[in-house]
Amino acid sequence: MNGLLLQTAIGNIEYQSIGKGIPVLFLHGGHSNCQETLSHKGFDLEKYQLITPSRPGYGKTPLQSLQSLKDTTDLLVELLNHLSITKVVVYGISAGGLTAIKFASNHTERTSKLILASAVSKKWLDKSDPTYKLGKIMFRPGLEGFVWSMVNFFSSLWPRLIANNFYPQFSLLDKHKLRKEDILELTASLKNYRSKAGFVHDLDQNIDEEALKQIRCPSLIIHSKNDASVPLDHALHAHESIPQSKLEVLDNEWGHLFWIGKDSNTAIAQTLSFIEEEV
Repeated sequence: MNGLLLQTAIGNIEYQSIGKGIPVLFLHGGHSNCQETLSHKGFDLEKYQLITPSRPGYGKTPLQSLQSLKDTTDLLVELLNHLSITKVVVYGISAGGLTAIKFASNHTERTSKLILASAVSKKWLDKSDPTYKLGKIMFRPGLEGFVWSMVNFFSSLWPRLIANNFYPQFSLLDKHKLRKEDILELTASLKNYRSKAGFVHDLDQNIDEEALKQIRCPSLIIHSKNDASVPLDHALHAHESIPQSKLEVLDNEWGHLFWIGKDSNTAIAQTLSFIEEEV
């Protein structure tokens, strides 16, 4: 399903909205966009309205003048106004964590609850980090499209090979024989990945420490101790800084991608329970 494009006074934003009920605003991670559905796993579309915008630099949401986290959160408010939504559960995933934190901090009146899932909560990578340097090269505009087209091409031919190569990027656990259904879920997600101008911008994002301390809504921080992409330290940092926060540390197979695997139901149940519990 193609995303819708909303024109606002601040800028354009691409998004998808499905279901009805409790509104949940999904702020996707790096390389993703409004086509993201893996994090929707377990949500009943008769009970939840799932709103997934493409963050600036991803999909059809241009980066241009929307460089700061504040600009992004103001654009998200325009989207919620368009959808006639007063309050929303904000669900920040991986590199989308900083945007989620800024939204909950700047727009407390629009945030009912906050979820940080495998999320970045401070500066992610130092410029001297090999991963930072590699990311700036491989996923820069002009090259990232070729990289992802090659990933998709080889995924269609040898999905297990691609899954085996990606697995260590997500989990600290030793390589082992992966289940066929897990491989299919991973490769289905990879098909929608494009870094555009968003990922190299994410690599340089940072947030003021005070933003975390100003969050006033109930907050769930859910993170795996086996996360190979975003260290558990980010979850501990968020938990220490955000008032009213609850920390769930997972010991799951797929680490960063806790929506995949036979143990994914635990994390999904914890998330849904948090959303539905009375404040």
